[in-house]
Amino acid sequence: MSYFSTKDRRPLIAPAIEPHLHAYLTGICRGQSSPTLAVGGTANHVHLLISLDKTLAVSGLLMAVKKDSSKWIKSRGPEFADFHWQNGYGVFSIGESQRNAVTAYIERQKERHKTMTFEDELIALAERCARPTIHGALGHGLGVAFAR
Repeated sequence: MSYFSTKDRRPLIAPAIEPHLHAYLTGICRGQSSPTLAVGGTANHVHLLISLDKTLAVSGLLMAVKKDSSKWIKSRGPEFADFHWQNGYGVFSIGESQRNAVTAYIERQKERHKTMTFEDELIALAERCARPTIHGALGHGLGVAFAR
């Protein structure tokens, strides 16, 4: 599972564009031979469950996803001209036995964030992981990757 946020966690993903953005993200992953199994998020971040092609590095795929989707969303209208993704991302590797639970987790993002901030969610995810490897500081908007 991967996740990344809008720059400064601003609520830039408008409800009218969200399903189209999710479809576009899915298309980028499919074009990289890495099918998207679930997509969800809120106005300031997205979660993707991706079956990563064995020949790809996560960093390369997510760089393409963020770069291409940022260009795409900016082309949707002047209200999206200032759209940017935050630097960094978070990634969790999961097993097939966790797929249904992670899919449900991603699909319930809007409901979850009625009572929990994105930052609190990241901390909760970190606390559930056995051996976190930090790739930046949460306060600076960089991602955190975790290994189990």
